Amino acid sequence: MLHSKTRWQSPAADPEKNGELARSLSISPLLSSLLVQRGMNTADKARVFMDGGAEDSHDPFLLKGMAEAVPRIRKALQDEEHILVYGDYDADGVSSTALMIYLLRHLGASFDIYIPHRSNEGYGLHNHALDWALQQGVSLVITVDTGISAYHQIAYASGLGIDVIVTDHHEPPELLPEAYALINPKLPDCPYPFKGLAGVGVAYKLAEALLGSEVPEEWCEIAAIGTVADLMPLLGENRSLVRRGLTSMRNSPFPGIRALLSVSGITMSTVSAVNIAFGMAPRINASGRLDHAGRAVTLLTTSDAEEAEQFAGELDLLNKERQLVVERIVGEATAKLEERISQTGLPDIIVLAEQGWNVGVVGIVASKLLEKYYRPVIILDIHPDTGMCKGSARSIPGLDIYEALSSCAGLMDHFGGHPAAAGMSLPQDKLEDFDAALNAYAASILTPEDFVAVTAADGEVSIADLSLQAALELERLAPFGMANPLPRFILRGAAVKETRKMGQDGKHLKLVLQQDKVTIEAVAFGKGPLADLLPAGTLIDVLAELSVNEWNGSRKPQLMLQDLAVPAAQLFDLRGAADAVKQAAHIQELIRSYSGSNPVKTAAVFQNSRMSPLRELKGMSLWVYDEDAGISPLHQGDSGSDQTEITLLCLLDMPETPEQLEALFTAFPRTENIALLHSIRDGRDRLQVPTRDHFKSLYKLIASIAATATPEHEVLLRLSRQSALGVRMLGRMLDVFDELDFIKRSGGSITFVTQPAAKSLTASEHFVRLGKTAEMEQYFMEGSRGELQEFMLSRRLGAS
Repeated sequence: MLHSKTRWQSPAADPEKNGELARSLSISPLLSSLLVQRGMNTADKARVFMDGGAEDSHDPFLLKGMAEAVPRIRKALQDEEHILVYGDYDADGVSSTALMIYLLRHLGASFDIYIPHRSNEGYGLHNHALDWALQQGVSLVITVDTGISAYHQIAYASGLGIDVIVTDHHEPPELLPEAYALINPKLPDCPYPFKGLAGVGVAYKLAEALLGSEVPEEWCEIAAIGTVADLMPLLGENRSLVRRGLTSMRNSPFPGIRALLSVSGITMSTVSAVNIAFGMAPRINASGRLDHAGRAVTLLTTSDAEEAEQFAGELDLLNKERQLVVERIVGEATAKLEERISQTGLPDIIVLAEQGWNVGVVGIVASKLLEKYYRPVIILDIHPDTGMCKGSARSIPGLDIYEALSSCAGLMDHFGGHPAAAGMSLPQDKLEDFDAALNAYAASILTPEDFVAVTAADGEVSIADLSLQAALELERLAPFGMANPLPRFILRGAAVKETRKMGQDGKHLKLVLQQDKVTIEAVAFGKGPLADLLPAGTLIDVLAELSVNEWNGSRKPQLMLQDLAVPAAQLFDLRGAADAVKQAAHIQELIRSYSGSNPVKTAAVFQNSRMSPLRELKGMSLWVYDEDAGISPLHQGDSGSDQTEITLLCLLDMPETPEQLEALFTAFPRTENIALLHSIRDGRDRLQVPTRDHFKSLYKLIASIAATATPEHEVLLRLSRQSALGVRMLGRMLDVFDELDFIKRSGGSITFVTQPAAKSLTASEHFVRLGKTAEMEQYFMEGSRGELQEFMLSRRLGAS
């Protein structure tokens, strides 16, 4: 039994609306249901969503501040003022800066750009940068993707005689800066109808206000990158910008974008928003995380193809380095958190800080810990000299992290962000109070339900619904991203027909699933080890995205697995494992991610004679087989009520008797999964189901060997030479003869009884027990997984 990592939720279907929309637009019921669920429940709305329309774009002068900003920029152009574009170091800030460079070049302006260094300077407008701007003769600063919280810095700029136009999209604070113009759709009194623009989207609207219909179409490519990278909702105007950007990108005139697509392994003709999010954006962000974002700006704005290839290659290398840095910090942060959990439990908000945690990647680390623990996470780097802490937060849907930070604003020097993500800085001596204040706030907001991760699905379907035509038709909903995710479907009760690992070191998993004779391939990246837990015949539920797999000119539908569950108890057939102890630890780790809301609890059972070290069975309850009690704990502390909570039972050795097997099921009644890890005995070492012929042959041999008292070990040795049976089997048969008085045992020797009383073999308890034990051993040694599972299920029901 494997539990899904998250709780899947799919909306109730509305067959009437779905059918009506499907008929009016001549689309499939699957596509129609998706449109209805996403609010496109009329033919007109659905057409605009799928094909676009004029209503997607709004007059840029509806943005408050635009009417003031445009004349000021025109004046600067007319008077040949020197302008400074002040950006940010993330992909949205880089894209915004690049777009402003194209705009100011187009207008023939005199300008410079400034992007702060993430580690050395941090986010936002800085006074020292304004001092530098003054030295360069700057009289107008245009901020992009930043500035809405820079109250004091903009006041400082005014004192220097520099006007500041702010273009931003972050949440406005209560105290707004007194800039020459503030352009932000989220300002409380801004009438702009679409509030979801990225920083680059606001910059694009400024370009529209200045150029009107003359904005070059290819600039949408830059807008698309920042919009997707900053996780803005792909609805309304963003959807239009990104769609147009992707269309242009397929024949991009920008050497930098072409080179970036190439190093990201993206085919230009099929580039998608998903490619931007997982291919292009991480490489652009790597520039600002580990170096300086100026390198990425140069890439996006160069006209030199050779220079573009050089910078794209550098960003690719930086991204690889970034991945290694993230991996290291995640390991350190996890160890630090686990130590805290062991002492005080898992906090509502995880706050971790340490020196040497590169401030450029702490946001990624926070995201990875959130995924693992499903708690809001704040990761901070402590400067070794100043003690200042700079960090990033990532949050779950139940907690607006910006509001949480606002509740303890007095403890921080600076903060800003969104409900789901934020950044902050504070002195090290305030960390403890910061942690306590945030957790006190969270305790008043969060409920137990908020800590259960929920994944939204788009409906429950069958494999028959997931045709190639359906997969192709779903592309009409693209581009996919925030607020318009790739459709996810729940498929229940699919049988695993084939399982195999693929990729380097078997890192990835490929399944063939079947339902009512219809099959489909499913791929799960990074889930290769799960192949051991999903043998053919397993019935599984999956949460998956539908895609098209193209190979050698053929196309077929394919599922991309996001999550899975096995509703029934499982038997993991790993018989003959080279290292049973190591394999048990591996299985425990695999199941840990699929254990649901309760942590996996494991028991390992083995023969007392086992000599291999057990140190790898950390955290497991250890048990040994016992001739009298069936099984008993290796350590007295393992015996108790906790054994009823065991969910994974690892049999390092097989039980020797039916009584030991029954004892397993009695001791561990709620076991969800059993892993068989025992060795496979050679043929002659195995027991056989006894027959009259076996005993008849043996009787004759004993008569010739033990006519007089003969040491038992010598009898067994001679019998094994003259018989096809092994010593174990022969010893058990001697027990039967002894019980029936066909032989006499005395002082370690055996004597054949020449005229025993006639007795039936079935009258012997040893004979009956040998039959049951041999049958059990046959299943454990030779039975298929299905046969063994059925055998154990029948014994388990008998034990319960």
